[in-house]
Amino acid sequence: MAERLVTLETDGAIGIITLRRPEKFNALDIPMLRALETSLDEAEMADGVRVVLLRGEGKGFCAGGDVEAWAQMSAADFQVQWVRYGHRVFDRLARLRQPTIAVLSGHALGGGLELAAACDFRVAETQVKLGFPETAIGVVPGWSGTQRAVRRFGAQTVRRMALGGEVLVAADALALGVVDRVVETGKAFDEAKAWAEKIAERGPLATEAAKLMIAVAEGEESAAATEALASGFIALTGDLKAGVGAFKAKQKPAFSRA
Repeated sequence: MAERLVTLETDGAIGIITLRRPEKFNALDIPMLRALETSLDEAEMADGVRVVLLRGEGKGFCAGGDVEAWAQMSAADFQVQWVRYGHRVFDRLARLRQPTIAVLSGHALGGGLELAAACDFRVAETQVKLGFPETAIGVVPGWSGTQRAVRRFGAQTVRRMALGGEVLVAADALALGVVDRVVETGKAFDEAKAWAEKIAERGPLATEAAKLMIAVAEGEESAAATEALASGFIALTGDLKAGVGAFKAKQKPAFSRA
């Protein structure tokens, strides 16, 4: 069996998703996106996993979309198979129930920065560069670089990268709020893991609920988050138990406010 392009490992309460295409600096193509989606589904369902780290194998975090993978696509296939599917996978990451930390031990450019932006936090090493270079080759950011990135980093910062072609070094990215912490080369994973362990000590249900509420305020979630929060509340009351018990017994439920 071929080695998976994206893997999920667990270390106590920490899930570690690793992009494994180092020869291409973890550039994303359709098989990579599918593998990432599978790993995200596995992380969502993993018992006891309270925080998820996302990292890249080798020298790069993620070089973005693999140009060779989409350059020969028809306009229709580019829109549906590439842009829309990529959005679906990135949205899956952004809406993961657990807090997420992008471990930037290598550059995050184009789709790589969009991937990092879909995480809740970003830890970068000092040598890392970040930017949206797409317009230099006649395309535009297609995986939420002009949407989620604007909400999270601010429109002017995204303008500097997407329109002006500015590539940020880690220190400048920290000052602009594009990354949350900057550490020495080789230290990003350890820093992110230590941070994740502290997050994992907090109340898991409260942390998940807080993430959902922040997502609603940010415009990342709305209807699904409202229903998830309401359903979770109801599940903790006696209504669900009384209703299901009565359904199984083919009786009328006796609800109470207790």
